[in-house]
Amino acid sequence: MKTLLLIGKTGSGKTTFCQAMSGEKISYKKTQTPEFLNGAFMDTPGEYIENRLYSAISVLSADCDVIAIFQECTNLNVVFPPSFAGMFAKPLIGIITKMDLCRKSGDIAILEEILKMAGAERVFKISSLDNTGFEEIKKYIEN
Repeated sequence: MKTLLLIGKTGSGKTTFCQAMSGEKISYKKTQTPEFLNGAFMDTPGEYIENRLYSAISVLSADCDVIAIFQECTNLNVVFPPSFAGMFAKPLIGIITKMDLCRKSGDIAILEEILKMAGAERVFKISSLDNTGFEEIKKYIEN
């Protein structure tokens, strides 16, 4: 099983994703420090990417197999610069979250393109509340 480093803004759904992937009850929990969860996920505080703490993110990536960048579909304000993946010697995937709240299909296409410009090899679209897209991610992690 691959381990994922989860990077995204505060409120983008990283911790909720971990809870849903692990079959836990979904409950809000603010991530204060990096946390290794369920042997598969390194959850980072949103402040790491919001304040461009790239050196901290880079150090944490050493213990993971895949970098996962998170973007909620209801927010077009993206914090990942073009070619963000270039700072890692590992594959990078994009995860668009909160698909159950998305009302504009055009926004999804824009976000998908931005995540690909950041270096995402693949983009997953999920909802942690109704488990949309989780089978694809599980298959990806298990291979």
